[in-house]
Amino acid sequence: MAINPANGEIICLATNTPQGTNVRQAIGKPQAPGSTFKTAQALTLLSEGIVTPETTVECNNGITDGSIKVGCHKHRSPLNLKDALAQSCNTWFILNFGSMINDEFVYDSKESAVTTWRSYMQSMGLGGPMHIDIKGEEGGLLAGADYLNRRYKDGWDGKTIWWAGMGQGDVTCTPLQLCNLAVTIANRGWYYIPHIHKDTKNQRYLTKRHTKVKPEAYPPVVEGMRLAVEQGTAMGIKTSYSICGKTGTVENPGEDHSVFIAFAPQNNPKIAICVYVEHGGFGADLAAPMGGLVIEQYLKGKLSENSESRAKRIAAKVIK
Repeated sequence: MAINPANGEIICLATNTPQGTNVRQAIGKPQAPGSTFKTAQALTLLSEGIVTPETTVECNNGITDGSIKVGCHKHRSPLNLKDALAQSCNTWFILNFGSMINDEFVYDSKESAVTTWRSYMQSMGLGGPMHIDIKGEEGGLLAGADYLNRRYKDGWDGKTIWWAGMGQGDVTCTPLQLCNLAVTIANRGWYYIPHIHKDTKNQRYLTKRHTKVKPEAYPPVVEGMRLAVEQGTAMGIKTSYSICGKTGTVENPGEDHSVFIAFAPQNNPKIAICVYVEHGGFGADLAAPMGGLVIEQYLKGKLSENSESRAKRIAAKVIK
């Protein structure tokens, strides 16, 4: 899926299943967003003053706390926020997210903390239907206090919901919502409700929506996404023009899902994209290369010879 950040128009929406195309895959099937969600987490944590761009966290292949173990791939340590986005460090995000939920100095209770967190996410267009002009849209899940109290009857805290910090667990989004998340970052804090009808007169799609995120939170997140393409998890699509992206690998039974969100160019962005490939493996393996090709085709008007070859190799892949 691709959206024009300047006006919210859906540039393309392509889906494929064993049964053929199905728009529900993009707008009506909420699933875990994986590490693409770390961009929204970073914006929230920065806005709430839980972290600064210089906040560092040690990570040694993940973290173990009692019976809880969350793994992470190998990378240098410690990492600050920009590097944590670029390297997609699970430890950085789950620990800082957990710290926000458990912060009894800033918030009256864990319920108050998670309600605040949820309000930021909703302001970025996550968790609920956006009311686009295509039938079949569904929302998703952003765990609120009531939901958590019902699910964890023996009690819960920031550690109980650690996984939401890295886009797993009690959070689901549609590819549409993730594409719009990329739009909000591309625009540094605003978006129009996505729509397919050009030159619409419907004020729903002509009203600018603003996120709760503080303006100063956007530059380090944008830089972290740029760093991801320059020397991080998405460096396989590094180009002469400035793509800002975030990979995601969604854990589930069977092969993981491959996810990528991005926008380009870094300044005055013309396109924001989301690629979600069920059972596609690591985000860097399939979703990111596909996203890079979509961006190149749109910005350049055609694919280079090397990119054409890459597109053919991707098209020939068999996903089980």
